[in-house]
Amino acid sequence: MAAAATCSTGTRSTGSMVVAASRNNVTSFQRRGPRTSGTDSGCSRLVSISGTRPSVRNGQLLVSTGLPALDQLLGGGLAVGTVLLIEEDKYNIYSPLLFKYFLAEGIVTGHTLLVASAKEDPADILQELPAPLLDDNCKKECDEDICNHKTESNVKMKIAWRYQLLPKIEARPVSSSRFGHYYDVSKRIPQELIEASKWHGFFLPEKISSTLNEDPCSLNHGYIKLLQFIQNIIYKEGFDGSNPQKKQKNILRIGIQNLGSPLWGDDICWTENCDSNCSLTKFLYMLRGLLRTSLSACIITVPTHLIQNKAIIARVTNLSDTVVGLESFIGSEKETNPLYKDYHGLIHIRQIPQLNNLICDVSDVKDLAFKLKRKLFTIEPGVRLCL
Repeated sequence: MAAAATCSTGTRSTGSMVVAASRNNVTSFQRRGPRTSGTDSGCSRLVSISGTRPSVRNGQLLVSTGLPALDQLLGGGLAVGTVLLIEEDKYNIYSPLLFKYFLAEGIVTGHTLLVASAKEDPADILQELPAPLLDDNCKKECDEDICNHKTESNVKMKIAWRYQLLPKIEARPVSSSRFGHYYDVSKRIPQELIEASKWHGFFLPEKISSTLNEDPCSLNHGYIKLLQFIQNIIYKEGFDGSNPQKKQKNILRIGIQNLGSPLWGDDICWTENCDSNCSLTKFLYMLRGLLRTSLSACIITVPTHLIQNKAIIARVTNLSDTVVGLESFIGSEKETNPLYKDYHGLIHIRQIPQLNNLICDVSDVKDLAFKLKRKLFTIEPGVRLCL
């Protein structure tokens, strides 16, 4: 079970929190007012952490992915203690954007970051994060970007009738005081924000030696080193819920780039052998065990289009809590299809976690298109030809 709340005795489930709240005659919705001082009476309320909010469905603690439209599709945000898997697009153009949105949101909200990559130095990744758009500048900076992309079409189209019943996806900035922020991809995050943030970097070439021998029946050395690194940060800095009285609670945002690629020393991209001892699936299993009892949220990008064995893809999906796939139109037939001329690709919601239940939910919303504007990455309902 993903971490829902913490107290002086460790992590507690949402169910026990509800029971404790009822015993103390505390409801879920309370009038704002001054907080009472004193000791925590049984930890009867959800822990309050900057940049988080409880889910209206089950009270699970949520963080923003950095893309409010994606938060809405995932049921309000990414649950603390869970893994969001991003299936990379073919040329890896758009998946890094979602990865950077997640990290930028962590810096803006004051969360601790852990950035892992086998390709780029984490310090260089942070330098490329998009700049946040705040309150007064949001409307002025983005109105032009949104309005200028209304193009005419020679082919008569209309939104499919079933999309009329779907909730409207928020496409424009409203206020930085709300849950989740908006970012300008044409600008870089201010250096002072990076310097004021706390982050940890894991760059694979610096962590392992080429002389190490690999055991094919166990995790490869890159995954072992990464697991040890994540575990040390979680336990040494108190993200496991230990000693909560010694410091203010915070969230650890973990971002792992291109996991499963040959750069990590994994062979799943060039073999069709269905090996039950796949290093990637073992790594995900152990990682979820670490996250479930900690104040952490993780986003992983995986080049699933390079994995030959479909059985491994199914296992990777089952070992992730939330799965989102990106399909780029570059190099495909859809790139010249007039139906999709206003979009750059499709986003597929493969799996949404049904937390505190035995099964995962599959989203009913299938046809979602995305486009990268001059300043914003937006998600919109797909279109259908009017026949």
